[in-house]
Amino acid sequence: MKVGKKRKEALAKYDNTKTYTLMEACKIVKEISSTKFDSSVDIDVRLGVDPRQANQMVRGVASLPHGLGKTVRVLVLCTPDKEAEAKEAGADHVGLDDYIEKISGGWTDIDIIIAVPSVMAKLGRLGKVLGPRNLMPNPKSGTVTLEVGKAVTEVKAGKIDFKVDKTGIIHTSIGKSSFDADKLSENATELIQVLHRLKPSAAKGTYFKSIYMSSTMSPSIIIDVKSIPGI
Repeated sequence: MKVGKKRKEALAKYDNTKTYTLMEACKIVKEISSTKFDSSVDIDVRLGVDPRQANQMVRGVASLPHGLGKTVRVLVLCTPDKEAEAKEAGADHVGLDDYIEKISGGWTDIDIIIAVPSVMAKLGRLGKVLGPRNLMPNPKSGTVTLEVGKAVTEVKAGKIDFKVDKTGIIHTSIGKSSFDADKLSENATELIQVLHRLKPSAAKGTYFKSIYMSSTMSPSIIIDVKSIPGI
């Protein structure tokens, strides 16, 4: 496979076969990010779980101390008595039936949907649209709640929802390449510590099999799991 000029330059700055500490990886990912825009920094964690088993599913939320560095577009689907609370908290879109019709027509120009429990029955028919985009509200992620104002504030501040995929990998963003290395490290540490606390009792053997960090369009960096505090 042909390797582009920018990728060659990035690979020349570190050894992609070597394992680095979390802080080293955060510094390297900033150096090898070459996009003209402020690229996202992503982390991929391969877990020693079998997602096909219900008792080994890993899903949860983490509140990143320094946020994601981007504007999170929030839609709140609620009854009229909750609309003012949602708007005051900073929700970008608030309503119910009109937005359900828009989504039915294919509109998904949002990052998070928060819903009150009483409207969830109306969202059932939107599963084919919202499911593949991971937009369906879920009580486990805190996006089905009566405290819509609190939920909006949290996701705007950097609360992320993650779920292990069918291959046993957690993939999520932890910030932007413009972040200081310290901030990227603290965000990554928070996520991995949350994953550590969520380890299923049924999971046997090595739980953290591998951790990789990369930015948009950059090569990946292997992280030494032992370099992460609290693991």
